[in-house]
Amino acid sequence: MRDHPHDRSPDEDASHPDVWTGRATNRVQWLMALVGAACMALGVELAVDSAWTSGITPLVMSVVGCIAAGLLVLFGTLAFVHVDLKLDKECLEVRCGHIGVPRRRIPLSHVVGADFSPQITPRHWGGWGYRWRPEKGTAVVVRRGEGIVLRLWDGHTFTITVDNAETAVRVIRERLRTSAPGTAH
Repeated sequence: MRDHPHDRSPDEDASHPDVWTGRATNRVQWLMALVGAACMALGVELAVDSAWTSGITPLVMSVVGCIAAGLLVLFGTLAFVHVDLKLDKECLEVRCGHIGVPRRRIPLSHVVGADFSPQITPRHWGGWGYRWRPEKGTAVVVRRGEGIVLRLWDGHTFTITVDNAETAVRVIRERLRTSAPGTAH
């Protein structure tokens, strides 16, 4: 709640909230998480009900391998089931998955500009997740579709797939204009 609600017009309040939030979700990642859980279940099944006659070493290697692969796939995919974007007056924060890791916080003072991208695909970035490519910059890609491309003051870019990206770009541009009056972005 604002201390001075009459300082702004209702149009300003509706178009430029104090905190803008956005999200993108990828339900296909849940299928990959199920594959990881199945690998873990196979490892447990091998450990509990094994009839291996070739020795303990192959059995231990199989159990540990299945459980390790299952954990890697399970937690690796759950980290990128969705991405949350929070934009306040000072910074933009990106949090991935249910526990919010990996997370990146970018002060708006480090942002030169923001552009809308109508079509970001995992194929362009080498897959889903937190990605870095020398010629393109860094990205958080959880699904195919619209997103934001931030141009940072150090010459790098940061791309985020998020629903309603056009609105996010408008809010970022407005915040950049109000934070640095008299400068062109």
